Amino acid sequence: MKIGMLTSGGDCQGLNSALRGVAKTLYNEFGKDVTLYGIRDGYRGLIEGDYHPMKPEEFSDILTLGGTILGTSRQPFKMMQKADENEETKLQKMLETCKKARFDCLVILGGNGTHKTANLLSEHGVNVVTLPKTIDNDLWGTDLTFGFESAVNIATSVIDSIHSTAFSHSRVFIVETMGHKAGWLTLYAGIASGADVIVIPEIPYSAKAIARAIEKRAESGKRFSILAVAEGAISQQEAKMSKKEFKEARKNMPYPSISYRLADELKELTGQEIRVTIPGHYQRGGAPCPADRLLTTRLGVAAANFIRDGKFGNMVAIRAGKIVPVPLSEVAGKLKTVPPDGDIVQAARDLGLSMGD
Repeated sequence: MKIGMLTSGGDCQGLNSALRGVAKTLYNEFGKDVTLYGIRDGYRGLIEGDYHPMKPEEFSDILTLGGTILGTSRQPFKMMQKADENEETKLQKMLETCKKARFDCLVILGGNGTHKTANLLSEHGVNVVTLPKTIDNDLWGTDLTFGFESAVNIATSVIDSIHSTAFSHSRVFIVETMGHKAGWLTLYAGIASGADVIVIPEIPYSAKAIARAIEKRAESGKRFSILAVAEGAISQQEAKMSKKEFKEARKNMPYPSISYRLADELKELTGQEIRVTIPGHYQRGGAPCPADRLLTTRLGVAAANFIRDGKFGNMVAIRAGKIVPVPLSEVAGKLKTVPPDGDIVQAARDLGLSMGD
């Protein structure tokens, strides 16, 4: 049996431990009757036929290793069926690679865009099993994606560290966390770190409402305020724009990110000094936390069992603590966002936190 493995899209903690879970289980089940092939740099390797057989020892000592031993890249889904100068699409090239390599199955680790392409391959006859990876936790069909818990730990640690300097200087700090379309990371880290204001894409913000929250804290004797802001946060005015208008507005925005614009708005409204901290890709890096090591191991073992049982065309998901198969056709193209009226948001409000609205 020949199994191709690839990691696609943005990197995160847990990719290597997930690969390890798949590999060790398959070796334990099939021994020398299975050969694992590493496909380099995600779908690029599948497009270009860049793959190589791997040895069991290559999966040793990678449980705690950050990044991905296979490398990764971003290959936009919208480009997969566009012909090149030779009138051949990337999809056709990937199908040719699978045929030439005689892969019995592809194991694909990735997020939203990755799953759309994985579903496309499945629809064209390739046996596929996927694992849910993204620090944004926004992949539909699973309660939890790996990388999320580790990123929450890092974002929480950053905000924790900001508290002392914010208190010392009596300042307002904005910590911008990752999350273009979903605010799971910002919401969890904001609550876990005791942020005073949490701004996520799902709840358009009002600078005036945030300013009132800051002033209310000052009036009660609080020396500082900390805002956890998702990089994809939008204002209430922007929420009313058409998609075209929004893109144009952001294109012409004279700030490197939304947090710097918000900082200027709040400085004008409150008269207070505002500082911005952006941990950026630091949130993706380093060793996976213990929770992610456990999750990726469970998902990897389940993926190997799916292959053994012929459960192709599925993502390995976790729901209510149990591992379940979710058809790729149900996952592709769907986004899991934070419910604005959900329990966690309501808990934040009950604590007295401002959600920016």
